[in-house]
Amino acid sequence: MHPTIVSREDWLAARKALLAKELEMTHALDALRAERRRLPWFKIEKSYVFDASDGKCTLTDLFGDRSQLAIYHFMLTPGSDHICPGCSYTMDHVDAARQHFEQADLAFAAISRAPIARIEQVKARMGWAFRWISSGDGDFNYDFGVSFTEADRAAGRAFYNYDKIRIQKSPDMFGVSVFIKDEDGDIYHTYSTYHRGTELLMGAFNWLDLTPRGRNETGGTMSWLRLHDEYPQAE
Repeated sequence: MHPTIVSREDWLAARKALLAKELEMTHALDALRAERRRLPWFKIEKSYVFDASDGKCTLTDLFGDRSQLAIYHFMLTPGSDHICPGCSYTMDHVDAARQHFEQADLAFAAISRAPIARIEQVKARMGWAFRWISSGDGDFNYDFGVSFTEADRAAGRAFYNYDKIRIQKSPDMFGVSVFIKDEDGDIYHTYSTYHRGTELLMGAFNWLDLTPRGRNETGGTMSWLRLHDEYPQAE
């Protein structure tokens, strides 16, 4: 890095100029969030059944006594030993956040296709407390655009992030889906986001983005990222 060194007065002038841009962006984000809330809904007609540590559960069960539900589609593929560092990084933020958003009528669960025994193994290793269940061989992951059959990948028909990315290798990807339940118990899908859209949930990035070196990805995107129990221990 080769920073420009200036007087405090010149620094303050530059900071105020940037502040004007930050305020403009904040107002634009407020407008975008309001537009997101105004998106139309579509009704979930299919009955989804999942495997949980305490038995079978349905999409309705995941709401508990709340009317809103956020799902994180965690990349944990059946038969694979790989634990996605990016998904894990995102999930490291969830338990702290849940203390607050669950008080604002939002339930949470993570869902993967891996068997529940494997999910519980990873969950215990990482020290997570949030609900994490298995969609197994069901349609849920496929219906919400985060899992792809071998045939579709081979034929070039597997698309992700609203047809922006063609998937050829990975049978599973990641994302977030949001649902709401009305007074009659009907469930509606209101929103899903994928790929860089999930950065909204990566709070540590927001801290790094305040610094001169930013995300410090000198070896490529998220190059320094590891499972949190794989970082070298501080001396």
